[in-house]
Amino acid sequence: MKKLLVVFAGLMLLFTLSACGQKSQEEVVKALDEKVADMKGYKADAKMTLKMGTEPQVYNVEVWHQDPDFYRVNLKNEKKDQSQMILRNQEGVFVLTPALNKSFRFQSEWPKNSSQAYLYESLVKDIIEDKSSTFKATDKHYVFETKTRYQNNKMLPYQEITINKKDLTPVSVKVMDPDKNTLVIVEFSNVKFDASFEKDAFDMKKNMTGAQLEVQVMAEVKEEDFAVKYPVAELKGVTLVDEKEMVTEDGKRFVLTYDGEKSFTLIQEKTEIAQTTLTPTNVTGEPVDLGFTLGAMTANMITWTYDGVDYTLASKELSPEEMIEVARSVQGNPIK
Repeated sequence: MKKLLVVFAGLMLLFTLSACGQKSQEEVVKALDEKVADMKGYKADAKMTLKMGTEPQVYNVEVWHQDPDFYRVNLKNEKKDQSQMILRNQEGVFVLTPALNKSFRFQSEWPKNSSQAYLYESLVKDIIEDKSSTFKATDKHYVFETKTRYQNNKMLPYQEITINKKDLTPVSVKVMDPDKNTLVIVEFSNVKFDASFEKDAFDMKKNMTGAQLEVQVMAEVKEEDFAVKYPVAELKGVTLVDEKEMVTEDGKRFVLTYDGEKSFTLIQEKTEIAQTTLTPTNVTGEPVDLGFTLGAMTANMITWTYDGVDYTLASKELSPEEMIEVARSVQGNPIK
């Protein structure tokens, strides 16, 4: 009995000593807050996988951030010559599509007004603001499960954020639906804090020119290559009731009409390649993150461009969350 008590006491002492070296949730949150407060900027590479269509879509993401408000996020599809850049500088928020010679400018508070799974300071803000978040520590990582701050997307309410213990760099993010199914995965690599930037690193014209050197301006979408796509999001009691193919001056336009408990219309047509990139198009509405691109959202409509096609989703009955869910799901393979 005496030996057992001695062994038990030794184990308790070992456990106490090991626990002493483990930081509490409050200590880790404080350290993350201080890290962001002291940070002048960073560069990071990541792989983002979206599981919202008929098959996973994978994107390479390059992130630059210079404190306090300059951002450069370059999104490249792994399988296609398709890239898009989100840029924020003193002139506003821009979405650049170099292959189409197009740039759009928003007057917006992006990225401050919502969660952004590929931005470090946004993830830290999610952790700090969710007082009910869960926390665990492994050998190498701190893992938080928090609520997201998507203003108009309650379809993705949760996320699991993994942070490197050694230097507090982001490791991965899993964004989940209400049933805790993972729909977005971001895996970070090559994170460099306090990175230095050239004076014109966030200049719109310089970035458009540089991006076009990497991506050739695409040929116009050929009619035989322009296949209509269908949203794969399932809305209860909503079905496709009409599909029209129209001929316009620029080619084909497809109009899909969905009816039922909540009706909506989806229009798709070939985009025109701009003749010049010098003047960005001012966009009405808020930028909305569709995962694979940024769209422009107004009260009853979302518009976006992807892979040489312009999309318009319009509805007076869908909630903002439902509109985003439908728009995100159009990027899957064409199916009926």
